[in-house]
Amino acid sequence: PLVTLKTATTLDGRIATHSGASQWITGPGARAVSHQIRASHDAIMTGIGTVLADDPALTCRLPGLSARSPDRVILDGGLRLTTDQNVVETARDIPTIVITAVAADDPKALALTAAGVEVVGGMAVKDGRLDLDTVLSLLAERGVTRLMVESGGELASTFVREERVDELVWFRAPAIIGGDGLSAVRDLGLELLEFMPRFERRYVRPVGEDLVETYRRRN
Repeated sequence: PLVTLKTATTLDGRIATHSGASQWITGPGARAVSHQIRASHDAIMTGIGTVLADDPALTCRLPGLSARSPDRVILDGGLRLTTDQNVVETARDIPTIVITAVAADDPKALALTAAGVEVVGGMAVKDGRLDLDTVLSLLAERGVTRLMVESGGELASTFVREERVDELVWFRAPAIIGGDGLSAVRDLGLELLEFMPRFERRYVRPVGEDLVETYRRRN
C-alpha cells in the first residue's frame, strides 16, 4: 500500500511530555484536517503502545464522514490488547484487525475474536518486531491500497528506517516541550548525514494556530 505517516508535534518534534501527556498538542482545526485524511485512506494503523497509552478510537468523526472511517489495524506482537479498549468495544461497527506473533487460538486471541476483532496470529518477527514487509503484503492482499499510520515514535521510526513512508503529513504546533518529551521518531541509528531519509516538501499551510506540512519521499 501507499503509506502515509501522520504525526502531530511541537516545534521541537515532541508528541508528548515525558509522562506521556499528549492531548492536545494541536488545535481543533488540525484535528479536523487529520480526520479528513483518515477518510481518504482504506486503513489506519497504530501500535499497541499507542492503544494502551491513549485508548484512541481511530475513526473519522467529522459530520457526514463517519461512514468513511477506515479499517483499523493494530500491531501487537505480544498480544497485550484487552477487551476494554475502545477499538475492541467498537470492533463490531468498524472492522478491526490485530496482527500478532501469538497464535490465533491463544485464549487472549479467542477473547478478542469473540468481541468482534479479527486476529491474524503467528506473524513473522524480525529484530524483535513484527516483520513490516509481511504485514504490508498481508494488507495488500486484503485490498488495502492506501494506509495511514498514526503511531508513537517507535512504530514511526520503523517505517522511516525501512523506507516505507511514501507521504509524510506533519502537523506542527507553535509550542515547545523540550528534550525530556517523547520524540515523533525514535532512534534511526544514523552516523552520517548522507544516510538521512529525505523528503520533498509539497506544501505548507496554516490551520488555525498550527501548520500542516506535507512531504513526499525522495527517490
